[in-house]
Amino acid sequence: MHQPETGVLEVPGARIHYEVRGSGPLLLMIPGGPQDAGVLAAPARLLSHRYTTVAYDPRGNSRSALDGEPGDQDVELHAEDAARLVAELGGGPARVFGTSGGAQIGLALAALRPDLVHTVVAHEPPCLMLLEDPSHALAQDQEVYDTYVRDGVEAAIARFLGMHGLDSDDPHHPQAPDGAEAPRDSAGSQGNGRDVDGTGAAATFARVSGNFDYFFGHGLRPLSRYVPDTAALATGAPRVVVALGRESVGQTIHGIGLALAAALATDPADFPGDHGGFESHPEDFALALERALGD
Repeated sequence: MHQPETGVLEVPGARIHYEVRGSGPLLLMIPGGPQDAGVLAAPARLLSHRYTTVAYDPRGNSRSALDGEPGDQDVELHAEDAARLVAELGGGPARVFGTSGGAQIGLALAALRPDLVHTVVAHEPPCLMLLEDPSHALAQDQEVYDTYVRDGVEAAIARFLGMHGLDSDDPHHPQAPDGAEAPRDSAGSQGNGRDVDGTGAAATFARVSGNFDYFFGHGLRPLSRYVPDTAALATGAPRVVVALGRESVGQTIHGIGLALAAALATDPADFPGDHGGFESHPEDFALALERALGD
């Protein structure tokens, strides 16, 4: 497979790295938490037969450098970056896919710039404030942040994963609900580890591993505490699809997704895998995303 075209878009306060594949309607793909475009390489490649897929590194992550010192992440500022990418690369209305914190960004983009969005597929956004009682989830986020400040990144990762019953000794375990996980080997590579398009898992893993300071220090809490404008999103223009992994049933993130779907008076779409289904089941995930987009 050919490498994607890459580019850098200058935005106020940052430079956004993006990767373009294929042709057809624009599909903007937004990764979550500390992740970058590399984790979405497989579905982006699989969908490039039908769409111009554009995956990017959110500002402050990996190759999207900030111009100054990092501050707490602002979901609506992230959405402005996404809007500038849409305007730069096709003008919209674009199809938008976001996962975890990236789904929060996609929802913000749809509410703030509905003229630029045709459909947004929000895969398991961690919008904790939509829970009937978010206090426990918020306390967990605060505990992870406090662990990070007191003991550093490795301790925060272990605490975060332990809260979700995941094995912190295995770098390829399923993702935690806020995307605080390095990518699995299926992102941009095949089962034999061969890099298929120049955006392989080893390079992605190394980049994402370097983003955890920024994520724990400035992203975990603001990304989770952002409240989508459900009144604006419930109008149906643009169309909003809430995507939930079938292996996430029973987890807090699944309950959050159900709360969002209820607020929008819509039924959630069933997607393969868990919070990281786009990596563990890339082919089935790409098919589910294509169905959800409804083209």
